Formats: sequence, C-alpha cells, structure tokens
Amino acid sequence: MRTVPGRTDHVVVVGAGLSGLSAALHLLGAGREVTLLERTAGPGGCAGRLDVDGFRIDTGPTVLTMPHLLDQAFAAVGESARERLDLVELSPAYRAAFADGTALDVHTGAEAMAVEVARVAGPREAAGYLRLRGWLRRMYDLQMRRFIDANFDSPLDLLTPDLARLAALGGFGRLDRAVGRFLSDERLRRVFTFQSLYAGVPPHRALAAYAVIAYMDTVAGVHFPRGGMRALGEALAGAAEKAGADLRYRTAATAVERRGGRVAAVRTGGGERIPCDAVVLTAGLTACYRLLGRAPRRPVPLRYAPSAVVLHLGTDRTWSGLAHHTVSFGSAWRLTFEEITRQGRLMSDPSLLITQSTATDPGLAPDGRHLLSVLAPCPNLRTGGGIRWREAAPRYRDALIRTLEHRGLTGLGDAVAAEHVVTPLDWAASGHAYGTPFALAHTVGQTGPFRPRNLVAGIENAVLAGGGTTPGVGVPSVLVSGRLAAARITGRP
Repeated sequence: MRTVPGRTDHVVVVGAGLSGLSAALHLLGAGREVTLLERTAGPGGCAGRLDVDGFRIDTGPTVLTMPHLLDQAFAAVGESARERLDLVELSPAYRAAFADGTALDVHTGAEAMAVEVARVAGPREAAGYLRLRGWLRRMYDLQMRRFIDANFDSPLDLLTPDLARLAALGGFGRLDRAVGRFLSDERLRRVFTFQSLYAGVPPHRALAAYAVIAYMDTVAGVHFPRGGMRALGEALAGAAEKAGADLRYRTAATAVERRGGRVAAVRTGGGERIPCDAVVLTAGLTACYRLLGRAPRRPVPLRYAPSAVVLHLGTDRTWSGLAHHTVSFGSAWRLTFEEITRQGRLMSDPSLLITQSTATDPGLAPDGRHLLSVLAPCPNLRTGGGIRWREAAPRYRDALIRTLEHRGLTGLGDAVAAEHVVTPLDWAASGHAYGTPFALAHTVGQTGPFRPRNLVAGIENAVLAGGGTTPGVGVPSVLVSGRLAAARITGRP
C-alpha cells in the first residue's frame, strides 16, 4: 500500500462529515495532530439536521447498517459506540408493501424471515431465501476483507485468489439474475435487489457483487440512533474533540497552498493560513479537485448516480401500515429504473422509501405528532436536464402525496402540519455535483481500483475520503473511506 511520504505530524481534515470524522479519529489514534475544518455550524455533513416547527429532521441518510464500523472509529481513540450512542436495532428492518396489496416484513433473523417468506410466497421460496442468505453472507465475507475495506494502488491489486473466488460465487454476473437463482417470486426479488439503486445502477445492470448491500440491510440488520441520524456526527465529533482534535465550525477551506508536489497549508474563508504536513479532503470530488487545482485523470467522463426528491413531512397522525422503514413498490419495476437513469424522466409509477423516524424515537416530533421522510429516486441534473425543478417540485410533491394516499396513507395531504421539500437543485446548492447526494454511480468502470482513488496524482500528501472515492457511497462505505484515508497517512492497515 502506497502511503504519504515525509512528515505527517499535523493533518488538516477538510469536512466534518462522517468520512472526515472517521479519518480524524483514526489519525488521532495513530498519534497525529488533527485540525478539522467544517464550513457549517456543526458536524455530520450529509447526515445533518433541520428543525422545523418542533420537528427534528434528518437531512441525509436514514438507514444505518454495519454499526461495528462506528465502533472501529471510536475504538481508535479508546471509546465505543455504546458509550456515545443509543442504537436501536429495528424489527422489522423494513416493511415491503407491494402494488398487489400484499406486504412482507423483512426480518434479519433467518428463522423469522423464513417464516415470513413462507407466509407470503410459500415454503419453496422460504427454502430459496435460506440458500440466498448463505450466498449473501459468503459474498460479504469475501468482499469486505478484500475488495471494500482495502486501499488499491493499481487494478493489478485485484489479481489474487479472492478474485477467482468472487467469480466462482457469481459476483460478475447481473444482480437480478443472481438473486433469481434462489427466488422466483418477483416481489421477493425486488426486496433483495432494490438496494442497487443506492449504488446508482439498476438491478438488471448492476454487478451481482452489489448483493453485499442487501446483506447489510437484510442479514446484518438495520439500526437507528435515538436523537436521529444527526447523533452519529455529534458522537464522532465529541470523541474526536475529547481525543485532542481542533474542531473549527463555520470555517470553510477556500484554498490549498502548495510547495512543489506537497500541500504546505490550507487557507480559510476568514483569511487564516493553517500549516500542515498532510491534508484529507472530504468534500465532493469536484470540490476537492478544485481546491487542489487538479482534475481526475479519467479515460472516460465520470458517471453520476441518480438523485432523489425527499419530502420531509410532519403530520398530526400516523398509519398502521407503516414501519420505521417502509418500501412502497409500484407495479412497474424495470421501467422505473430506465426512466430515472436513461430517459431523464420522473418515475411514472414510483417506488418509494418511507421513513417514519418517530416510530422509534417519538421525541423527534412534538407530542402527538409524527415525522415522515419520503424518498423518491429521480434523475440527476445531468440526465434530467429537461426538468425545471422550480416549477416541477410543487406538482411532483402533490403527485407523491396522491400516490401515497392511494397506497393506504389515507388523508396524508390533510395531515401535514409542517414540511420541507428537497430537490436536485437543493442538493446541488449544498455542493453535490449534478444535484445527487449519491455521488458517482458504481458502474464496473467506477468500482474498486477503477473508482477515483484516494491518492491524488502529482500531490504526494493529499488524500481523499467520502462517497466519491474508495470504496463508495453509503454510511458504511464513507466510514471505511475515512479509515482508508487515514491509513494512507499513518501506514496502519
């Protein structure tokens, strides 16, 4: 593994999102002095907060898997997630609601899930689920140690016996076909493949290797921190500050000063010059390279993932059909993906992720009120350039409300007491390239060693972290990304 040469005593980390905080904790644990700069008023980055009329809204990710990765970050400075967070394992992890009126609760326990699958689709599918579960675990065990939690210096690093093992497991086939080897019921196949959209690729085009995301959701378990997802950033930042990090909020990095091939200092919007021996940049990939005066060296243009419209709704009632997380599937499936990834159109029959955070933590809303976040995947600003969001957003908001009312959330429109609507324009205004919070799509050419690396060509002491670099998007991946960035500086595996 290539590492940053020369002195690395003082590291400036730009961005107090989850990747930057993870990097800071691992650097502190290795004895480095860390200055962490964050342009906003608090930690968390995308996992931020918004308070509207007493409703405490999570502005970013709502699904938390693989909490042991949080523990790794805390353990670097002698702490644990248990000391800093009150994590609740969700049961069910999800509720899947289908267009035919059936519903299935996704349990992470093998026996409970097999019983649920048998109830919905019969014993043959239950047996297929158990085989699928074993395959998912083998895929995860192999990929996590060799292909996800790993720094790559070259595509040649892939040439190990583990690559052949991944091929033998079917990892280079297509995801929908791989899951179809175990399950014939179309509803069940959707439950174990919709996660590929997090990676920016439809199931019929995604590598089967991305079944690892389904493992994280449906086998390893889904959690929620009391206080909301914002609690993650607050806890990580608290541990970093206790360990000696210099956290500076409302301090934007505006320029990087270089001497030869090394970063010598970071300059802030307030005119301060902060000397450093190395820098970790965690902003969006475009913003990072702009600071460095570089551009990614790519033979083909980068491809970005779809975006999302999110309705944050504070309501005066709830609905019995909702779990903490409910995936509401439309009757269309393949067409949905084509519309948002290729045609640049809004979903004509949307599949939606509904998160009712107050199902687990009522304190996120005023007494007797409830908080829903409805995520509707949509084209990013490059693919969907023809959508005029300022005019389209109110109409699409109303269309989504009508869709949800038709699917069982009767009276939703009249129940809304407070709301906040997020579109790709808002994501772009927050610094996300092409208005997508999901960064680069995980195509074959943007995965593993082919993804933009966390080392920057021509600058020997600058390292990247976050969803745009290794290993990718999602809370687990960005936590790993921070650790991998720190490893480039400390040399610790």
